[in-house]
Amino acid sequence: MLFLVLGFALGTGVFGKLSDDVPDVPGTESEMASEYLDEVSPTGETLTGVVAGVAVSDPGLRAQVERAVAELRTVDGVAAVPDPYVTRGLIAEDGQALIVPVTLSSGLDDDAEDTAIDSAVDRIEKIDAPEVHVSGGPLLGKQLGGQAQEDVKKAELISLPIVVVLLFVIFGGLRAAGLPLLVAVSGIAGAFLALFAFSQVTDISVHAIQVTTMLGLGLAVDYALLMVVRFREERRHTDDVVEAVLRTVSRAGRTVLFSGLTVAVCLTGLLVFPSTFLRSMGLAVAAVVVVDMLAALTLLPALLTRFGAKIAPAKVLPDGEEGKVFARLATFAARRPLAVLVAAVPVLLLLALPATGMRINLGDATQLPTSSEARQLQDTVRAHFPPGTGVTPITVVLKPGADAATADRISDLSPTTRVRTLPGGTTVLELQPSGSVDGSAATDLVQRIRDVRGDEPVQVTGPAAQLVDFREMLADRAPWAAATVLLGIFALLFAFTGSVLIPLRTIATTLLSLGAALGVVVWVFQDGHLAGLLGSEELGSLSLTAPPLIIAIAFGLAMDYELFILARMREARLQSGDDREAVVTGLRRSGRVVTCAALLLAVVFGAFMTGGFAPILQIGLGLTLAVLIDATLVRMLLVPATMALLGRRAWWAPGWLRRAHDRFGLHEEAPPAAPELTKQH
Repeated sequence: MLFLVLGFALGTGVFGKLSDDVPDVPGTESEMASEYLDEVSPTGETLTGVVAGVAVSDPGLRAQVERAVAELRTVDGVAAVPDPYVTRGLIAEDGQALIVPVTLSSGLDDDAEDTAIDSAVDRIEKIDAPEVHVSGGPLLGKQLGGQAQEDVKKAELISLPIVVVLLFVIFGGLRAAGLPLLVAVSGIAGAFLALFAFSQVTDISVHAIQVTTMLGLGLAVDYALLMVVRFREERRHTDDVVEAVLRTVSRAGRTVLFSGLTVAVCLTGLLVFPSTFLRSMGLAVAAVVVVDMLAALTLLPALLTRFGAKIAPAKVLPDGEEGKVFARLATFAARRPLAVLVAAVPVLLLLALPATGMRINLGDATQLPTSSEARQLQDTVRAHFPPGTGVTPITVVLKPGADAATADRISDLSPTTRVRTLPGGTTVLELQPSGSVDGSAATDLVQRIRDVRGDEPVQVTGPAAQLVDFREMLADRAPWAAATVLLGIFALLFAFTGSVLIPLRTIATTLLSLGAALGVVVWVFQDGHLAGLLGSEELGSLSLTAPPLIIAIAFGLAMDYELFILARMREARLQSGDDREAVVTGLRRSGRVVTCAALLLAVVFGAFMTGGFAPILQIGLGLTLAVLIDATLVRMLLVPATMALLGRRAWWAPGWLRRAHDRFGLHEEAPPAAPELTKQH
């Protein structure tokens, strides 16, 4: 209770500390150039106000705008406000819109900046016109954070009641259904608390709230579901609640422990990347997984000990009736493994095909719903001003000693170039790219500038350069991240099973389901197929935050289901010694848990597709599909088919690894075939 109170009382403070500086990567050229400019000539960020829907030549409007500009210049924390009527480029050619840029002073603390922003927004919004919008700069981050908070609340309001109803249906009782929910609430509290703690030492992305909340809720329900189902099974063998709890934790608890560690390992792959965003997301989400795991291993056993006597044991069904649907699926796949592989694998590969053309970009206000202030401002600017208006320029920093001829060659690359000279002999060129800030024209221009400069002391920064550096960082570090995750998963699965082939088979089948889910996300959001059904549109690319998070989280969740099934197969193999029968029995006993867990997770992830933030829509769809594909096609058909195809060889390991597992791996005796209680239970 203390943890819950602390989590919700203190942890929710993270909503005021969210950052939208996703592409910042310490040590890259764009980041170093930006830091150099801040030292040589610090400048504040700029808000953008747009007034539209009325002729700007109207005397009444002009008087209002000029009065607003004069008052804005007197606001503490505002450094400059150009008059749109005398500054070139701030009035639309059609005469129906104008832009009011407000540059803030540099070096403002958070409180002073917030006060200046509030005053500037309040003054601009007093202009009497059909359309008045304000966004940009630090205000855009606040608007993204507000959208994030709104989406989280909406998703929780939708998913929690559905999860409660489904848990009640699954368990057939309110007490048994309520326990997973208590663990889930702990997971959400842990998510907020972990994010708040990390926000004290690093930036936390606006995307972190949705991702950690959905994963914290989903995994908590997963783990609690596994434990409660096993507890009800153990209650068939003993009237002693404490003994049933001990058996539950010693068997299902081990699966939860290894599952939590495996998911955490998948997420620590994000730590390989130098990106502050990816590292903070990896740490925060891994922390939430650990909180869920610990809650399932400590809080839940305590609750079961206290209330377990009132939870009915699982019903005793006639021989062959328990899990018969899953047993039939496993039997079918085990008898026709090649036919199952030939039918299923091409389908998954076909779904994964669009992922080969995946593009990632920074994104802009297009990612927000059309009702948001930032989106309305962007749409208004695009409707009245030439393409590229409001796009942050590519900034080229020529440090002292740079050849003047280099500056000329770089200036020739763009028809619109602004030149500034800073104290100390530094020259800054601002090249205006055509199209969007993260379009191919902008990124190609960055590459051409870097080719032209040669060995001169010249650096390129700005959003387009940040995107180029971010993409290069992903390409450079992705193999290392993959190696870290795969080796970690291999080690944990080997410790769990004592086999070297099962981890390899698991990784291969998981990659198939993950590729299929990612391919559909590309097909929907990048290519625009059916995107309107989700409240989005054709974006031409994915948010650069979505693919790394989908891959890391979906891979971890797939390991969840794999361990649920393997644990039961391992138990059955220890009991019977029959490898093929162990496959069928393992799926018979675990299929219902895996299916119910996947359904609950799909509800949680699906609820986040009701928001309006495109990156979260992409993550929500990707994870929902990954969970459903993995828990159905992969775990119910591909797993038994491949296990049957391998037969006894599935549990093989070289002699030296077998000896290592005998000494350090997980060992347990076959569960005793204790006499069952009367069937009235």
